[in-house]
Amino acid sequence: MPEFLHLQTPDEARSLLLRSLPEPQPATETIDTTQSLGRVTALPVEAPHPLPSFNRSAMDGYALHATDTFGASESLPAYLKVIGEVSMGAQPDIDLHPGEAVLIHTGGMLPASADAVVILEYTQMVGRGDLHGRPGAGTPFVPRTPAARRCETASPAPTTTEIEISCAVAEGENVLRIGEDVRQGQVVIPPGRRIRPAEIGGLMALGMTQVAVVKRPRVGLISSGDEVVQPEQTPRPGQVRDVNSYTLSALVTKSGGEPLLYGIVADDLEIMKQVVRRALAECDLVIITAGSSASARDMTADAISSLGKPGVLVHGVNIRPGKPTILAVCEGKAVIGLPGNPVSALVIAVLFVAPVIERLLGLPLDHPRPSLLAKLTINVPSQAGREDWVAVKLHPSPTFGRGDGGEGYLAEPIFSKSNLIFSLVAADGLVRIPPDANGISAGEMVEVVLL
Repeated sequence: MPEFLHLQTPDEARSLLLRSLPEPQPATETIDTTQSLGRVTALPVEAPHPLPSFNRSAMDGYALHATDTFGASESLPAYLKVIGEVSMGAQPDIDLHPGEAVLIHTGGMLPASADAVVILEYTQMVGRGDLHGRPGAGTPFVPRTPAARRCETASPAPTTTEIEISCAVAEGENVLRIGEDVRQGQVVIPPGRRIRPAEIGGLMALGMTQVAVVKRPRVGLISSGDEVVQPEQTPRPGQVRDVNSYTLSALVTKSGGEPLLYGIVADDLEIMKQVVRRALAECDLVIITAGSSASARDMTADAISSLGKPGVLVHGVNIRPGKPTILAVCEGKAVIGLPGNPVSALVIAVLFVAPVIERLLGLPLDHPRPSLLAKLTINVPSQAGREDWVAVKLHPSPTFGRGDGGEGYLAEPIFSKSNLIFSLVAADGLVRIPPDANGISAGEMVEVVLL
């Protein structure tokens, strides 16, 4: 097949494919925030109110006037009268005068007349009594825990009358101000952001129980080959179960797409054309596995060429595994032909299918991807001029967690053939060997792209 005489690098091929696609116009839907993990925001999310919406304590301690603590130290402490306790979940009606303090707990609403909080560690009780100022026996005061307060039928004010403060605090210290986290009207989540647990928490903190997200791109998956049967079947001699439809379906879901399986197509060009044409009409991206190499029975390129212009852009990528990859754009949609070997298909899907899905979702192509640095355990040979991807198993280094700058992980290469799916099952990630290298030596630090 003449295309294999002019192999493009993976970066060149991916860039050509993405450039040939029209600017995406993602459709939008509104879903429950609780169901939005992994989805991509379609619109900017603006805060409907400030957060926090009231001044609140960041620590357990005493709310007070900061000026009452100026100059306080262990050798020259300040003394304040305690006049009450702020109840959690309620607006305090306590009016603090100079020389007074009120017990407050983390998250409690700051009295309007207070401007700082001194934490408990810098205070000591010097007297006990009631709120009318009658002195007590002077035993140490231990604030009640939240659990103890909840068990009480009533919440009596503490009987403390005076505290000793051994540390000065500034105005606003240990206080979360109104709008300190976000301001009203602030864009807190931009469009094109993949929603993580933190984003879900932020939305819930603002009372936003629904969020507008990009609809999942529909990705058609077609397996081909007379020898391929469904996983629930018992293969006859010469037959294999369909692996690619399911590994790729999982990858599509993980990347943010909606997989649609079109079954197994026999080695018949006309049938393949019919199935591919239907998948292209119904989906945003079409993936065909097997039928991409230089064989008399292979027909993927011919079937793709019948779908519309510009058609096949790349047939053959200078990479191992996955050299006979086909990249095409037909009627404004990407069509990708993957090798039939499961390892090759999955590796190439990581490098080409996932970026197309991310583009359809409106995600930036330069967003961070999960990876880590590890030390290679043995030499890995490679052919100069070709980009190789090697599966590796990660092991904690003997120096892991020692705190002396030792490496965190060791990367052990897994050498296998491209049709052995359990070589990837045993792997934690992939290591790229660039085309200008003859391999990587043991002891080198490598970037491991996590699977």
